[in-house]
Amino acid sequence: MPREPADEISRLTGVRTGKNSYYPAFVRSSTRMQRTVRAMDRISSVVVRTVEGPRGVLEEVVRAAAGHLEAPWGLLALGDDQLRGARPRFVVVGPGGRSPDDAARLPAYVMAELTAIRAGERAFGAVSTGWLRSPMNLEGRQIGVLSVRPGLGEDPEPEDLAVLRILANQASVSLHTSEQYQAGVTLHRRAQRLNRAAELQARDLAVRTAELQAAEKQLVAATQREIVGSERHRIARELHDSVTQYVLSAGMAVEVARGDAVDRSLDSMAEQLSRAKVFTQTAVEQLRTAIYALDQPPEEAAASLEELIGLVVAHHRPALDVRVVAEGAVSEIPAAASQDLARSVGESLFNVAAHARATRVNVRLRYRPEALTVSVSDDGSGDPTTLRRMLRLEQRSVGDGRHRGLVNMDDRLRSIGGTLAFRRSRLGGVRIVLRVPLPVQTRATSSAGAP
Repeated sequence: MPREPADEISRLTGVRTGKNSYYPAFVRSSTRMQRTVRAMDRISSVVVRTVEGPRGVLEEVVRAAAGHLEAPWGLLALGDDQLRGARPRFVVVGPGGRSPDDAARLPAYVMAELTAIRAGERAFGAVSTGWLRSPMNLEGRQIGVLSVRPGLGEDPEPEDLAVLRILANQASVSLHTSEQYQAGVTLHRRAQRLNRAAELQARDLAVRTAELQAAEKQLVAATQREIVGSERHRIARELHDSVTQYVLSAGMAVEVARGDAVDRSLDSMAEQLSRAKVFTQTAVEQLRTAIYALDQPPEEAAASLEELIGLVVAHHRPALDVRVVAEGAVSEIPAAASQDLARSVGESLFNVAAHARATRVNVRLRYRPEALTVSVSDDGSGDPTTLRRMLRLEQRSVGDGRHRGLVNMDDRLRSIGGTLAFRRSRLGGVRIVLRVPLPVQTRATSSAGAP
């Protein structure tokens, strides 16, 4: 049996009516369909705007819901005790799809709805105030409400509520993600604060460690200075009470013998005894100088190599005309190395005065980036070849002991990585060259006990 035309129209349009005209019902159905299609389009636009952050997504959700139901106002809000870390807590969209800047200026009925939702009122479709609510659910519990004030002029269809549920669910996911993001941001900031605090503590610990190490070094240095000071005083007392007295006694004995030799007209013996008297006087002066230097506090000692050499040179004037010259940028020399160099210069000057019959001496300090050279040149009668031979003999312990000072000089130079050499001086005599590489190496052995 063929179907009636009315059945075909109902089947095609989905509209069932007992009236003779299907057109009004078809128009309503078509309008709802168009609204639904537009709602689906808005939903898709909400999804693709997820990258803009939670506020952009939530505003688009409310605009889509309000647009679907031709509502002048729409809002979305979380309950005050839900997702405490999520931001924003609510979004309101007014006429034209705009979000008001100041929530305090919202219409009273909009503010009342927002307050009710935030207070935790449940969503259950249309309410007596004219709002249509859709719950925002997350993991089986309601966390908030999507609410619009429809302006269709007719009751919403089930399809309209379905659109609201889809939008509300999208908002729930976005807010949940926002809460997790905010929690991550908070955790990250806390980690940054802890990291900064750890860095500050590490720097403070490094400073305190450096201060502690410096204090420890100062304590060790102070202890060493105290020990060295006590030892210096002891050596000075022993030199004064024993060695100096013996030398003075020897000088007096020499003077007596020299007087006897003069009385007996022993000119050769008298000359030798006169020289011996000069040597004993020189030895006494050097002993007194050493005692004075030993008895001075370390802080009163000469600070630089030039000052030390100046003190040494002063002991040999006016017997010798000594000139001191320094060339190049002065390099810092360890105190122990400066003492060794100054003592070597003093030994050189003593040899010149005692053996070379010289009157003029040049002491030259030449600073270079790679080495420091100190030379002592005289106009005496000495021979560099003879000095080199004497040094070799003394090093082999077969000498007569008269030139032990050369071995001591060589030992001092070797202990700081330096070398000792003998050259012919432009003044006519000998040029003793003390060369030390820079920076000066740590002394491997002490030169204590060297004269």
